Amino acid sequence: MANKLKLGLPKGSLQESTLHIFKNAGFTISPTNRSYYSKVDDPDLEIMFIRAQEIARYVEKGVIDAGLTGRDWVMDYGMAVIEVAELIYAKQGLSKVKWVVAVPEDSDIKTIADLRNKTIATELVNVTKSFFDKKNIPVKVEFSWGATEAKVPDLADAIVELTETGSSLRANNLKIIETIMESTTIVIANKNAVKDSWKKEKIENIVLLLKGALAAEEKVGLKMNVSKSDLQNILNILPALKFPTITELSDKSYVDVDTVIDEKISRDIIPKLKRAGASGIVEYPLNKVIP
Repeated sequence: MANKLKLGLPKGSLQESTLHIFKNAGFTISPTNRSYYSKVDDPDLEIMFIRAQEIARYVEKGVIDAGLTGRDWVMDYGMAVIEVAELIYAKQGLSKVKWVVAVPEDSDIKTIADLRNKTIATELVNVTKSFFDKKNIPVKVEFSWGATEAKVPDLADAIVELTETGSSLRANNLKIIETIMESTTIVIANKNAVKDSWKKEKIENIVLLLKGALAAEEKVGLKMNVSKSDLQNILNILPALKFPTITELSDKSYVDVDTVIDEKISRDIIPKLKRAGASGIVEYPLNKVIP
């Protein structure tokens, strides 16, 4: 029987961004609403889409060999899994997320000390309890099954909620009074799975490609023709991962210069390159950047 790596991917808010990153990493995954299992164009993989909150539990049990989930959920449930890598991305971009304490804008609660003996609603129960215990602030922490932002002030005095930009909290007239923790997506593996040399290498290969895809998200390739007399001026303008690739052209007085830059600076740097003598400037997207 051929080797298979059972991989759990997060269903829900992280699903689309995860599919996008895997696509750029070279994996085409086609989830279905009728099953946990998804089609993937890699015969070595068996993909399951599972709620991020549950992935660590299934990895610990060995139901799946590895998975992508939030560090927050691993901490909250205290699962005994191996953290293989950190992948900094969230629903809306390449950033970490925060679990914050929030209260209504017009609340008399100004600091977490004002929550003494009050009720907090959250999905992140254990981390929240631990946070307030360390601060010596007694609170009642209740598990929230969803719609947490709507539970204050009638059902709870405050909430601990996940936020990426804070916009949803502001839209619900809530203000942040404290950050409990930052979290990001991590790759975790079952302890026995990493003892299997084939599975360990397969996980490491996937991580390498995913990191390359993430590194490419905010970068573009740039190539241009440059006369040798203008080359040094062009190199003084160009940033690069290490050094640009310079290739001599059929016209020996010209070279092709190829490099990688941050996408956000391309609009500023391209006019400078043109004025410095570059021609035939081409900007192109990247799928992966492997250092």
